[in-house]
Amino acid sequence: MKIDDIKNLLDAEVLCCEENLDRSVFSACGCDLMSDVLAYVKDQAVLLTGLVNPQVVRTAEMMDMVCIVFVRSKTPTEAMLALAEESGIVVMKTEKRLYEACGLLYSNGLIGNVTKK
Repeated sequence: MKIDDIKNLLDAEVLCCEENLDRSVFSACGCDLMSDVLAYVKDQAVLLTGLVNPQVVRTAEMMDMVCIVFVRSKTPTEAMLALAEESGIVVMKTEKRLYEACGLLYSNGLIGNVTKK
């Protein structure tokens, strides 16, 4: 799925790095606890969250994520957007709640963690 598809599915507003909307992503994670993202997330390209602080961008950067979607119309600060810009991370916001946003992406083919047996 392209990041542009995510934007359209979630009726999201792009806040940063619009030039990277053509990137492909294959998985996503919905979480507000960045410690959980660091502990449990593997190979996630998109982070959906309602938490608005610089740690979100730093965590996404550490985990090589390419897109952050803030839910419930949460708006990141200019400092957060500047951090994301430095890393080329697309930042968007949507009015949708976390549950609904994750459900829409999942039902349209974007998966979560895949565990190998």
